Amino acid sequence: MTATAALAEGLLPDQPICAADPGTWCARFYQWTHSDFLAASADVIVSKTFSILLIVLVALLSRWLLHRAIRRLIDNAVDNRFSRAIARRSPRRQRNGSVEAVTARRSQRAKTIGSVLRSITSAVVLLIASIMILAEFNVALGPILASAGIVGVAVGFGAQNLVRDFLSGMFMLLEDQYGVGDVVDVGDAVGTVETVGLRITTIRDVKGTLWYVRNGEIVRVGNMTQGYAVAVVDLPLAHTADTDEVTELVTRVSTERLAQDDVKDDVLQPVQVLGVDKVTAEGMVLRLTAKVSPGRQFVVQRALNAAITSALDDAKIPRPVVYPAAADTSKAAISGPGGGTT
Repeated sequence: MTATAALAEGLLPDQPICAADPGTWCARFYQWTHSDFLAASADVIVSKTFSILLIVLVALLSRWLLHRAIRRLIDNAVDNRFSRAIARRSPRRQRNGSVEAVTARRSQRAKTIGSVLRSITSAVVLLIASIMILAEFNVALGPILASAGIVGVAVGFGAQNLVRDFLSGMFMLLEDQYGVGDVVDVGDAVGTVETVGLRITTIRDVKGTLWYVRNGEIVRVGNMTQGYAVAVVDLPLAHTADTDEVTELVTRVSTERLAQDDVKDDVLQPVQVLGVDKVTAEGMVLRLTAKVSPGRQFVVQRALNAAITSALDDAKIPRPVVYPAAADTSKAAISGPGGGTT
């Protein structure tokens, strides 16, 4: 219909032709909204209304069911009887007499994973529902999907480190490699874990420095407070020392010291004297170990060192002799240019 014919029919110049037919959905939509696009799409909107509403309802129901399933899964992971039984048997229970430490760690990990899973399911459900609704309007999805793919590839290349950090954080949480309060060695940083996130883990070292470590940069993790720990004490002795006498003395003193109230609850197995571990020019090294609760190896080591040192002094057990030449060599090794020490 030409513009002259449209004016003859009583239509405005920008009014769609179908609006001239009284009683049609096109005319009604144009009367209600005065929108050319909505009027031209009126028949499609009306005919696809049921399908669109069904898609929206199914999407909302699916999202609600998935979120409910995730919440129930997370709650069961924290509160079920199996988890409580594991917590009661944990060495943390032996140390502080409660399951609060284990439960708090498990709860934090579960809530973090649950939040991520809910966000992922919401995004996936929304994306699928949007594509299905666009398909109902006969929108060509090929160019859209192709453009989204190109953008996704570009973003993937630009944010690959961020994606790697998030994926590493997810696997770290799922595998429970470490948690808040654990003493860990991640290579560049050694200390106590203060926060655990999907991208960043913070570690406080013995000097008080707070290290921010990206999860994607963690190649290996040494957890010193998981399961159990071993207190290792190395005793330097002279070549002339009687190893049998020293072994008997060390075993007796260590047993008596670990039976005292301040450390007895931390000891899981008796002390084992492994014997001579190393022989050097200055002397030899006698090693003993004790299996203890996680994180308590340092306390037990300090207690054993103090008690055994006093006992060796009282028994006049000979110690290694550091010769002056060795001392001068060591001093020269650390001297800087111009005679100053580094």
